[in-house]
Amino acid sequence: MSPVNIGVIGLGRMGTVYAYHAARQIESARLVAVADPRQDVTDEFASKVSGVAVYADYHDLLKHSDLHGVIVASPTHTHRDVVIAAADAGKAIFCEKPTALTLSATDEMIAAVERAGVLFQVGFMRRFDDGYAEAKRQLDAGLIGAPVAIRSIGRDAGRTSLEFANPAVSGGLILDMGIHDFDLLRWYMGAEVERVYTEVASLVYPELQTVNDVDYAMINLRFETGILGNVEVSRDAVYGYDIQTEIIGSQGTLKVGYLQHTPVLITTQAGVAHDIVPHFPQRFGPAYTRQIEHFADCLVTGKSPNVTPKDARAALQIGVAATRSQHEGQVIYLRDVKA
Repeated sequence: MSPVNIGVIGLGRMGTVYAYHAARQIESARLVAVADPRQDVTDEFASKVSGVAVYADYHDLLKHSDLHGVIVASPTHTHRDVVIAAADAGKAIFCEKPTALTLSATDEMIAAVERAGVLFQVGFMRRFDDGYAEAKRQLDAGLIGAPVAIRSIGRDAGRTSLEFANPAVSGGLILDMGIHDFDLLRWYMGAEVERVYTEVASLVYPELQTVNDVDYAMINLRFETGILGNVEVSRDAVYGYDIQTEIIGSQGTLKVGYLQHTPVLITTQAGVAHDIVPHFPQRFGPAYTRQIEHFADCLVTGKSPNVTPKDARAALQIGVAATRSQHEGQVIYLRDVKA
């Protein structure tokens, strides 16, 4: 199978990860173009990766000859316009999460890709991680019986920039980070969330409040099936990137997630020690590769992606409800969240 030609729109934190993976690690995809309005960013990328066309305007990238698909990694508040333009240009689309800041914008994006008949996959890479995928297989096999409750923790390794933390740009802590957990909980439980309640704090990085964000959030959820859920997200893990998920079942408990970067444990008179995962690209490097390989495979074969637009919208709806609960201080039912 010949590699599919891919362009990356946006060379920020995630766009750079995707661009380097597509350029160097994925045999089924060939990086042919990148777009970012910041010349210093594109100049730096061009100095490290040769043979890739560079554009300041993503509209020009969409006109690149023999371009089969695009990875949309521009700021979240731009996703709607970029995805609709890519769909209108007939390009397959991989969009970084979250799809958008609102359900209405996401609905417009989904309508555009359906109208154009193009592939649309959203970046929930945990589904492609060995540990999380194996946990899903064991859960579905009934290893721990019927699920009773699920708890997921995501702790980022320190504060992000205030510009990025601004909810008007990224969606804020809950949408930017928590959406991975919301997708994971739906995927594991095979059920929809009925209601949520959120508590937040800004105790480590109070300056986040200047852009209306927080550094810690805890979201309690109840599924329509009665299963209970809890999601904890924070930017306070100064020791490294830390994610964990625990599922309590009627016949046992399943845990996935770890701090170690390498499976080496050192025991001396000073105590027990191991290294830590410094940040998410190191923890999920193979998963990022696999999800783009899956995108390329779906593009060639016409298969539907494992992460559907419905999945992306449902995770966003939970995030919007949790954010509304944060601001209103009360339980929010998802049936009341429509925009």
